Amino acid sequence: MDEGKSKKLSELPATAICGNDITSSVLYVSALTITASGQYAWISLLIVAGVLFLFRKIYGEVVGALPLNGGAYNALLNTTSKGMASLAATLTLLSYMATAVISASEAMHYLHVIVSGLPVIIATIGLMTFFAGLTIIGIGESAVVAVVIFLFHMVSLLLLSGCIISFLLGHGLAVFLANNQVPVEHDSILQAIFWGFSAAMLGISGFESSANFVEEQKTGVFPKTLRNMWVAVSIFNPLMAFFALAVIPISQVGQHEADLLSYLGRLTGGNMLATLISIDAALVLSGAVLTSFVGVTGLLERMTLDRILPAFLLKKNRRGSSYRIIIVFLLLSVSILFITHGAVETLAGVYTISFLAVMGLFGIGNILLKVKRKRLPRPEQASWFSVLVAVVFVAIALTGNIIKEPEGAVPSNLRIFLEYFIPAILFVIIMLKRTALLDMLLNFIEYLFVPVLKLVTRLNNGIVAVIDRINDQEFVFFTRGDNLPNLNKVLLYIKNNEHTKRIKIVTVQPEIDEESSTKLQKDIEFLDREYPEINIDLVELKGKFGPELIRDLEKKWKIPVNFMFIGSPGDHFPYRIEELGGVRLII
Repeated sequence: MDEGKSKKLSELPATAICGNDITSSVLYVSALTITASGQYAWISLLIVAGVLFLFRKIYGEVVGALPLNGGAYNALLNTTSKGMASLAATLTLLSYMATAVISASEAMHYLHVIVSGLPVIIATIGLMTFFAGLTIIGIGESAVVAVVIFLFHMVSLLLLSGCIISFLLGHGLAVFLANNQVPVEHDSILQAIFWGFSAAMLGISGFESSANFVEEQKTGVFPKTLRNMWVAVSIFNPLMAFFALAVIPISQVGQHEADLLSYLGRLTGGNMLATLISIDAALVLSGAVLTSFVGVTGLLERMTLDRILPAFLLKKNRRGSSYRIIIVFLLLSVSILFITHGAVETLAGVYTISFLAVMGLFGIGNILLKVKRKRLPRPEQASWFSVLVAVVFVAIALTGNIIKEPEGAVPSNLRIFLEYFIPAILFVIIMLKRTALLDMLLNFIEYLFVPVLKLVTRLNNGIVAVIDRINDQEFVFFTRGDNLPNLNKVLLYIKNNEHTKRIKIVTVQPEIDEESSTKLQKDIEFLDREYPEINIDLVELKGKFGPELIRDLEKKWKIPVNFMFIGSPGDHFPYRIEELGGVRLII
């Protein structure tokens, strides 16, 4: 086993990697929410904490049942089609790209306050390159840096909170009471809370990151990371909004939108505390960059294994890191930085919509898991009511962020999002439909260049060879002697979702039962006639189905485990799904 794969993260480093992203939101979400909802900002942030509490169970159920990297992509891949799963993956990728660039840029802006003359764009590229190199070295080494940043951030927030409480004990709540007398700019209090909630939902970006590297975590760590992230943002985000309203008049909050916490530190603890908060901001935002690299690596590895992305991305170094994925992601992030000229506001449109859409799709993935994979064991379950409420609240926040432009204006968030989303999803569609596109290309070439027979023949043979090479990959379905309708579902799924013409139907029994064997052979003969384009091979084995058999067959047949399928196991199945090494569920 590769050294990089053998290291599993415990609770603190796993929490730190994703926690740096979500807890960095405290640096900007208070000002954004106060600007949107005024004195009701802390209420909006408490509602967000409630929504996040619902998502703890949603993520816990899905990832507990399917503990594989990929997040929403993995959830939808095992409950719907590759196309729907790829939509979630594309949105997640865009979210990570925006997170990396925004966090790195904001970190360097905070550092610029301390180190005047710092070239922000160049420093931003340098920061992203540093964390790319750190991720290439290995996730264990990355986690050490993440833990240091995370603990420093928590201590800084506690110190700031202590200073503000001490300040309020001496000065009272006169400013807070005065702020509550300020007339609401919106038509109603409810509308103010709605706009504040829409802005405040950005404060939980990063919550999905843990699901994208769950395979690198020790057993049982994942739900603890969700709990720890929820506790941190549920305490600090509403608290800092309350503190800001208790110390600063609402009219002055907008003047300190970029450095609100640092300004609070200066008012309540002096210049030294303000400098400490600025240093903390630069560090924790840098940690969010690391989260992007770790999360996107787990996601793209899974997509590449499923042949949605080119196979050359899977090349690993001696430490087990997929360095090509990391380098490609770095180059894409740097290109976006140049395209947007470092304008964070421009990327916010991509960030907002893609992140909220991913959260919504994860909720939908949970619903599909309940409907289609009822028998799949899971350590915890979210109630139908909580899932539906969570998805509705995400939809409300997404709507609020799309329509927040003045009436009659084109929503810039949506426009900027589509500028990045459309090229990305087109590339994924091309990869998914590449054999069909190659067939179309073949037909076009034959029609257009019939007079040039030799050229057409050479092109024809080359493209056919590519298609054959893609379709030559053999797949395996393990059956317990399923009835004909179930086997037909398997063939339909493979026909619609995989590029192959070969499948082994494998049954493993302690002793071969002649009656069952004869029935299964007749079923296979029928399916052979129904699917003439697929070569179906029935293999009957004596033995016990389990991880050891799967590994033996992988070596013997040279078929990767992620091209092996099973039906959903029941409660009495003796193995957890992750023990099977990546076997996929298709019925």
